[in-house]
This record gives sequence, C-alpha cells and structure tokens, in this order.
Amino acid sequence: MLYVLSEWLHFPSVLNLIRYQSFRAGAALMTALVIGMVIGPRFIIMLRMRQGKGQPIREDGPQSHLAKRGTPTMGGLMILISLIVSLMLWMDLSSPLVWACLAVTVGFGVIGFLDDYDKVKKRSTAGISSKARLLAEFVVAGVAAWIIVHQVDNTNVYIPFLSNRYIPLGPFYYVFAAVVMVGAGNAVNLTDGLDGLATMPVIIAAGTFAIIAYLAGRIDYAHYLGIPHVARAGELAILCAGIMGACLAFLWFNAPPAAVFMGDTGSLALGGALGAIAVAAHHEIVLAIVGGLFVLEAVSVIVQVAVYKRTGKRVFRMAPIHHHFEQLGWQESTVVVRFWIVSIILAMIGLSTLKLR
Repeated sequence: MLYVLSEWLHFPSVLNLIRYQSFRAGAALMTALVIGMVIGPRFIIMLRMRQGKGQPIREDGPQSHLAKRGTPTMGGLMILISLIVSLMLWMDLSSPLVWACLAVTVGFGVIGFLDDYDKVKKRSTAGISSKARLLAEFVVAGVAAWIIVHQVDNTNVYIPFLSNRYIPLGPFYYVFAAVVMVGAGNAVNLTDGLDGLATMPVIIAAGTFAIIAYLAGRIDYAHYLGIPHVARAGELAILCAGIMGACLAFLWFNAPPAAVFMGDTGSLALGGALGAIAVAAHHEIVLAIVGGLFVLEAVSVIVQVAVYKRTGKRVFRMAPIHHHFEQLGWQESTVVVRFWIVSIILAMIGLSTLKLR
C-alpha cells in the first residue's frame, strides 16, 4: 500500500526510500516482528481460554512430551496476522507473483486452521481426512502454479551448480510446481514437532530465498550469476523478510518451554509459502537443498511407513526423524539446536549454487 502511494504521490527525499525493495524488505521484517511481539501475549491468553486443554499430545510419542499438555495450538494465526499486515503495508500488490504466493500462504493456513480446529474440538491428533486435506492443498497450489506460469512464461526446471542447464517440462510443469508447494508445506508440517524446531529453519530458508529472489529479479545480477531472470521477483524478497520477522516474534513465545504451538495453521502456511517462492523464482531444486532438513523429515516418515507396511519392521525408532534422536537419548534442546546448525549449513550450500555455475 505504501509503495503504491509512493508511486502516485512521488514522495520526496527520505520517503523516496519506500521505492527500494531492500528498504521495504527491512521494513517488512521489523513491522511483522513488532506486530507479533505486541499481539503475542494477549493472543496466547485468548487461545488458552478458548481451547481449554490445548493441543492433543500423542500417547505413543516421547514421554517427555506429556508434560506439554495444556499448551494452546494455532499459534500460526499470530504469524499470519503479523505477516499479512506487514505485507499489505510494504509490498507492491500489483504483482501477480505476490498474489500467487500470498494465495498459497493464506490458503494453506486456512487448511491448517481447519485441521487444528478439528483436532482441538475432537480431542484427537488425527484431524481432518488426509485425502481431503491434500486435495484442498493441490487445488490451491494448482491455481498458484497457473498464475505463476502465465506471469513468468517459463516452464523449465533449472539445475543448480550448472549455468543455463535446465529440464523443459512444458505442461507437466504445472504438476511439478504444485507438488513442490504441497511437498514443502507438508515437510515443514512434519518438522514442527519440537519447541522451535521448525521455526528457525523456516527463518533461515526465508532469509536465503530473500537473497535469491532479489538477485533473480535483477536482470544484471541474474545474467552475471547465470541464474534465470524473473521480472519483479525481487518483491518476493519482501515476503521472505516478512516471514522472518513474523517467525522471530513467534519464536519468542515458542522457545522452550513453549507457551504456544504453531500448529498446522502455521507450518502448512510457511512451508507452502517457501514452496511458492521457490517456484516463482525458478529455484525449486535449490529449495530441496536449503530446506534439506524438511526433506529429511518427510523422507523419514515415507521410509518408515513404506518399510513397516512391507516388512512389519521399523527403520527408525520413531518418525519423523527428530523423534528417533529423542528415543536415542538426545535432549529435546540438543535435537533442536543441532538441527538448526544443519539448516545453516544447508543454506550456505544453497547460496553457493548462485556462484558455482
């Protein structure tokens, strides 16, 4: 909104900074952070009053988690509120890429909210039908993929570490893009099992893609680095910055011992946002590197289920894999911090793909 006003009114001197994406990215981060910190305490009280017993805890999970009974969930609403208000102020809302990514973020957030609500209402960890949830996610992701492809007019999947090497998917790119978004949303959702575990890796991934989106949106930098140029992709750096600010505020309340859980409301929305940004910036494979921790968590569940159905044996003591390490005797805080370190390393590898081509 402020960007549009600056274009209409031609703000003088210092206020002209609003036109710069770098300035608006920093402003979006700080705005989301402040809003999240301000609304956090009262929001948590409201959730606790409305939910009573809080998020249901798995009886077959680590016994240390039973002490978390009564902790409210749906904290992702705090993230979405602070993020959306910040973006409405600082983003260029005339860009279709912006609306496509926001559609995935909000759409996945609504799906996650319905799942969380069902869990709290029924006092069950099951939630809504997985088939219904996936169908809804693919509908949202499919619409976003259509908008992005018709805006960018590019259906190639670019290979990292190689300059101008890509796989032309043609019409199959719509399916690929939707799978990336849905996969990212559910991978982050599976990672969100310990206090702060998913939040910091999301912040790290968002920070990484803020740089990637900004560079992809600049034709001079894109040509120099040998990465695909996507017109107006720089606006997505502001979305990434807003995600960082909103998640930092949430982490203040989610740090061990958590006063509130993110829930599917937040994890699905954040994962979907990262997937949509990666598709819009044409760095889908790089997302698998930067978000390698999320991929590992999702693969651990897939492998566990597939092997158990076939042989009746478990590969891991418990899936997702963060629970496996807990069962090995690692403290929750140890698992969380070490997984954060892994995320930082993967982000550095992901950024290196920009130059090593």
